[in-house]
Amino acid sequence: MSVKIRLQRHGSKKRPFYFIVVADVRAPRDGKFIQKIGTYNPLTVPASVQLDRQKALDWLHKGAQPTDTVRRILSFKGVLYLKHLLRGVKLGLFDDASAMEKFQKWHAEHEVQMKKRHEENRRNKHPRRGPGGPPMRRVERKGESGPAQA
Repeated sequence: MSVKIRLQRHGSKKRPFYFIVVADVRAPRDGKFIQKIGTYNPLTVPASVQLDRQKALDWLHKGAQPTDTVRRILSFKGVLYLKHLLRGVKLGLFDDASAMEKFQKWHAEHEVQMKKRHEENRRNKHPRRGPGGPPMRRVERKGESGPAQA
């Protein structure tokens, strides 16, 4: 039985929300699945991802193949990097403690970058009006007449 880690679409029309699931290849996209391992909301900026790293890692070790989008999500969350490090431990290149240390270092740097990106997006969402900001426009309402014309 081939197993994939893929997205299962939920949400209304033009408002997608996805579950990250482990499912049999033959099952329909939104149909039966084996296990739910996370969620993905592409509408937020930046996109929000909730993922159980350990479950995803276990399924990858069992041979589950992620789809392209899920592969990017797993890479973003560090699951593929952790799998890579654990493979190095298995081959005897370094020990388990140093692998976890490398992962923790990467995770800390990644969190700082994400916090910085989130702050930048929040700042750009509501630009302040000031001397260098965009000019304020007057909104005309129905029934209001403009300045008296002579």
